[in-house]
Amino acid sequence: MKLDTTHQLCRPVWFSLLIALLILNAVSCVPSVNNMKQVQKGSTVPQFALPDQNGKLFDITTVLGKKNLVIYFYPKDDSPGCTKEACTFRDQYEVFQEADAEIIGISSDDVESHRRFAEKYRLTYTLLSDEDGKVRKLFRVPSDLFGILPGRVTCVINKQGIVVHTFDSQLQAEKHIEEALAALKRAGKQQ
Repeated sequence: MKLDTTHQLCRPVWFSLLIALLILNAVSCVPSVNNMKQVQKGSTVPQFALPDQNGKLFDITTVLGKKNLVIYFYPKDDSPGCTKEACTFRDQYEVFQEADAEIIGISSDDVESHRRFAEKYRLTYTLLSDEDGKVRKLFRVPSDLFGILPGRVTCVINKQGIVVHTFDSQLQAEKHIEEALAALKRAGKQQ
């Protein structure tokens, strides 16, 4: 009787692949000189310009000093978590307006995708297209899941252009809105 040992030969290969993935993940988590920290509380907001969902160039310098800003980076238009986040921002839009804040969503989707997404869900705020990821890199928004999934980060910026709060959570999409509103409330009390 001959024993089938092929499954025993596969086990070391899978184990080796698992160990290699764990090592790669550990190495990728070590900060490099060029990618030390994401924008954080107390940082000056980086200046940038990107096309919005209507194809018009949005320049952040046109709103700095006039409005508080809530800039949220999200992975993908029309995905379940991103849609929930976008619609919750939409549903709370008047509350953000009362806090004298503009909402700006940024992802790597193109202008046409943003236009369709905004129309489909009646989004009343600006969506910016960062197709090459330059602004995401400028803000140093981390990726999740071994660098495959773009991160979900929200930054609250006061009228002076200073970041007063950041929140980073891929899985708690709706909590980004709660965090942003609480930060705006705290910032309003400090003025």
